[in-house]
Amino acid sequence: MIEERQKALINALFEKNRYKICEIIDDMFPIDIAIILEEFDDKNLLDFHQLMEKELMAEILEQASEELQTRFIKLLKFQDIVNLFSYMSNDDITDILGSLPIKMRKDLLKMMKAGDTKQLQELLGYNEDTAGGIMTTEYIALKSDLTIGESLKKIKEIGPKTEVIETIFVLNKNKELIGIADLRDILIAPEEKRLADIMDDNAISVNPEVDQEEVSLLVSKYDLKAIPVVNHKNSLLGIITVDDIIDVIVEEQTEDILRLGGVSREERVDSTLLISIIRRLPWLFINLATAFLAAFTVGLFEDVIAQVVALAAAMPIVAGMGGNAGTQTLSVVIRSIALGEVSLKKNWKSIFKEVALGVINGAATGVITGIILYMKYGNPYLGLIIFGAMIGNLVIAGFFGFLIPLLLKMSGIDPALASAIFLTTATDVFGFFLFLGLAKMFLHLLL
Repeated sequence: MIEERQKALINALFEKNRYKICEIIDDMFPIDIAIILEEFDDKNLLDFHQLMEKELMAEILEQASEELQTRFIKLLKFQDIVNLFSYMSNDDITDILGSLPIKMRKDLLKMMKAGDTKQLQELLGYNEDTAGGIMTTEYIALKSDLTIGESLKKIKEIGPKTEVIETIFVLNKNKELIGIADLRDILIAPEEKRLADIMDDNAISVNPEVDQEEVSLLVSKYDLKAIPVVNHKNSLLGIITVDDIIDVIVEEQTEDILRLGGVSREERVDSTLLISIIRRLPWLFINLATAFLAAFTVGLFEDVIAQVVALAAAMPIVAGMGGNAGTQTLSVVIRSIALGEVSLKKNWKSIFKEVALGVINGAATGVITGIILYMKYGNPYLGLIIFGAMIGNLVIAGFFGFLIPLLLKMSGIDPALASAIFLTTATDVFGFFLFLGLAKMFLHLLL
């Protein structure tokens, strides 16, 4: 469907048929149009821009990928860019400016209105993954001593220029945030009442330096539609809306998944070969080092394996089951860390649950593995040894799968980035040592 519309759009652009273009995109969301535009060459992009309403083009640009935004902006004249920016919110403009070359960014800021430039400069001063970096300065803030009638007039005046009108932020005479009022409550309140009388004075806020992941946890925990960003004097700097929080959650989850696989979040399917090598090779070297450690452990029992060849066939089972069980625990713990639900100080007793789980799961899988090996090799003691090794390695997997990410978090290291490597090392090394150690101990029963 998208490919068909893409071809139809290109044909309409070739004909310079604005009516046909509008007909094609009439029922499409801006994000879907942006996805189609990603496949356009520079000429088609410019032609599309010239035939479109500036307001719609701004909406499409807001939803576009960073790569398309940067490519498109570089094609336009500065005045055209500023005109487009006039239809966009400051936080979206900031995101786009942040990805542009410094000289181009400065030249654009010079051309914009003084008030907007000051706000954008402030936003650009914060790291992109902090509350300050994702906040918008387009909100409604009213003084607490206004009546409901006066407040409604102000909302009608300011509303069309702001991103959020459902939540009204209430300030005192010193312009400090003292509460939040819901638009619904304002609409049903008597006009003579003061805004201070209906506001919720328990306003949850964050400082601009707070990490975006912590902000998303607060919004999720308290079911907020928007969260204010304040400075150390409690002056309102901006707000973070729920749509930005959704983007943060998607970004953080994607980052965690990629890091679990030892891949950088900056890498994409269409990244260059060099970038992929730079992002992946260091982690492969680390994995290689841990693999040598596991190989060294196996090498300690070469004489045992030489006498009982069946051990070589059973070793991958022990290591594989330990790795899989550890990954299960690791995934649960890292997700709980991301949601702020777990810490080593508060939840250290949970490690006993993981150990117990390892015993039960190890026994269940060990029985099946032991029976299969007995049927294949006709030696019941081999079945018993792998039964014991399976229990031991799944206990190890649960223990380290729980402990490693929490210890890394305490050390200031991202658990999603390094946990898998340490866990694999632990399950392989201890698993092989346990299995082959038991085999060596009862070697006379296996011969």
